[in-house]
Amino acid sequence: MADPISIESTDPFADPVVPSERQLSIEQCTLIAGRNASLTLATDSLIILEGKTTQAIPFFNILWAELIDFDVVIRYARPTSKNVVKVTTVNYAVEKPEHHHAVSWVAKLLDRAYGESQRRKRIKVLVNPFGGKGNAQKLYLRDVEPIFAAARCEMDVERTQFRGHAIEIAEKLEVDAFDVIASCSGDGLPHEVFNGLAKRQDAQRALQKVAVVQLPCGTGNAMSWNLNGTDSTSMAALCIVKGIRTPLDLTSITQGGRRTISFLSQSVGIVAESDLATEHLRWLGSTRFTYGFLVRLLGKTVYPCDLAIRVEASTKAQVRERYRKVLNDHGYCQERRHIKMPSESTATAANSELPKLKYGSVQDRLPDGWRLSPYEKMGNFYAGNMALMAPDFNFFPATLPNDGCLDLVTIDGDISRIAAVKSMLAVETGKFFDMPHVNYRKITGYRIIPKDQRNGFISIDGERVPFEPFQAEVHEGLGTVLSKSGYVYEAKAIVARNDPV
Repeated sequence: MADPISIESTDPFADPVVPSERQLSIEQCTLIAGRNASLTLATDSLIILEGKTTQAIPFFNILWAELIDFDVVIRYARPTSKNVVKVTTVNYAVEKPEHHHAVSWVAKLLDRAYGESQRRKRIKVLVNPFGGKGNAQKLYLRDVEPIFAAARCEMDVERTQFRGHAIEIAEKLEVDAFDVIASCSGDGLPHEVFNGLAKRQDAQRALQKVAVVQLPCGTGNAMSWNLNGTDSTSMAALCIVKGIRTPLDLTSITQGGRRTISFLSQSVGIVAESDLATEHLRWLGSTRFTYGFLVRLLGKTVYPCDLAIRVEASTKAQVRERYRKVLNDHGYCQERRHIKMPSESTATAANSELPKLKYGSVQDRLPDGWRLSPYEKMGNFYAGNMALMAPDFNFFPATLPNDGCLDLVTIDGDISRIAAVKSMLAVETGKFFDMPHVNYRKITGYRIIPKDQRNGFISIDGERVPFEPFQAEVHEGLGTVLSKSGYVYEAKAIVARNDPV
């Protein structure tokens, strides 16, 4: 669960090497509890030796620790299965001579447990009782609330009553009272939250101040898969407790006279239809998407359109290089444990409405340098801001939370049926990016005009919008989320750390 790091000593209990801080001694790292127990801060875990028993608790799993009189009390998330954690408490008595050392030891344990993640987060929880299988309230009470409480988080819980209610809540939210808005839902509620914050007079400040996260309780949980690497509510709760504030690119969508915000993806064609045209098959879960995708692939369906794109990386080699550079410019999470959180003044400097559209809206003339081109055989137009659209659907392996770009995939609809089926399988095996008929680019804006169809499907973050022209423009780092790493998604990437391009 923790990232590997190098250490200078061969001693398994030695501290990680932190350039800005002197390595701690074994004595400083170890707390003697009673006559037969010791607690040691090792590389990435708390090691508890008690008699002949040894227990290792990853720092990531430690929720809180405190000294109550002469008792060290530690609460942590204990795995009970592969995808479930439950709050567990251990406590050890320390002798009077150890009391002063115990105070500093507990402080060091919390430093290791949280690093650059904010402690005791103030969380506005939104529960969608209608999403998914309708059990969001039950999942929250059973899996989430105990973890938040054990981590000393402050919670304010509200049930959404109708479609769009989260927009109203976010728009009226007292942003200085909260650090996080957590949606117990699918991807629809985070979409509403971002748009509610965007409607405020202080939209930029609100979007930077409050991190938007998901507690996966819906049929589509892409946000949690990308930021937390799981659709388990208890694991996601732990990831939010330990989440690192991460800037997130947001995209303005203009359609007609409307402007909305997208955080996940936009699609026209086969992906949009595979999702939105199979709503009646929600009981199949994510399998409904696979079914819809295969039906349309085998039918060689095309979606004619006119398209103009602002391209920033036009070749796959350029896309790889951009991703590799970001990957290697960051240290492992453990190496950055002592980085401090940004100050309040830095995090909330902007205090204005949404940024002005530098490319204008879809109703304006085409921006300078853009050229509208016909695509008569478009099979798939898919722009993504996150990598995973479902657990096994890594459509955008080069996406980054904060690179100022959308990743765009376009595929002709008249490719052979064999190539179409191979494309489907390649998404799951991680070979999709390198397929020759997959056009993959990084872009900062586009305008798409569907044609030769009266009715069709356009999906914005999984939500259906009118089948009419729209324009997109990326705003670098406008939003804020919590992630495990602070700079990449929890998906298989196109390059590994230090790999050649």
